[in-house]
Amino acid sequence: MFAVPASEIAWIAVAIVIGGVVTGLLAGLFGIGGGAVIVPVLYEVFRILGVADDVRMQLCVGTSLAIIVPTTIRSYRAHRAKGVGNESVVRAWALPAVIGVAMGSAIAAFAPSAVFKLGFVVLATVVGGKFLFGRDTWRIADTLPGRAAMIFYGWLIGLCSSLMGVSGGSVSNIIQTLHGIPIHSAVATSAGLGVPITIAGTLGYVLAGLPHQALMPPFSLGFVSLIGVALMAPVSSFTASYGARLAHATPRRRLEIAFGIFLLLVAARFIASLVW
Repeated sequence: MFAVPASEIAWIAVAIVIGGVVTGLLAGLFGIGGGAVIVPVLYEVFRILGVADDVRMQLCVGTSLAIIVPTTIRSYRAHRAKGVGNESVVRAWALPAVIGVAMGSAIAAFAPSAVFKLGFVVLATVVGGKFLFGRDTWRIADTLPGRAAMIFYGWLIGLCSSLMGVSGGSVSNIIQTLHGIPIHSAVATSAGLGVPITIAGTLGYVLAGLPHQALMPPFSLGFVSLIGVALMAPVSSFTASYGARLAHATPRRRLEIAFGIFLLLVAARFIASLVW
């Protein structure tokens, strides 16, 4: 079922490594773990490998979360070294975010793959639209809200992360900038929040996938492909610090447009997989 020619394996490895480079740069540039890139890349890889559609999306999400653990750590450390980010926001959001991640992992244990495709489509469309059409002047408030709303925001970020296979930076950045937080501070804060989210998400998807182990490709642990992690994680982790440097020295608008278009194209790809 999972046997493929050596030439295809080589191209798969190349695609994963290239995806790892892009993932690391995006992590540093936008404070995201890069799951928005990893998930669609892995989806095509696992499709070629013949992974059952019933578990393919969950395997992509779980593997993505595992891959971006070191990426988010390096990205956070790089931003922290520059003295930016809000530790109090990270602390306020960390626990409710982990609870949201746990809920998403529990859903992965029994929900069909279509749920995760739809979740990815909705979130990718929202985030992609924000990158394309959003303005720095958009505000719903000048400061972050009180305790109850902050708990809800943290939970929402964690749940979205667990369903989409991301570190939460994309959603966190939107929330913060809409509340008047400068983008560079928001990016650094998002990188810090990504650390507990990705660690908890990885553990959750390992446990959620154990009952489905028979459907997983070789060298998988639950909904985490160890081969995917081994190939992509070192590359993305290495390049994350370079992305962080670019974030503080490069005009962002052109990159935002390109990333927004990419997300909308990925959303269209998953919509097509649901229809046909």
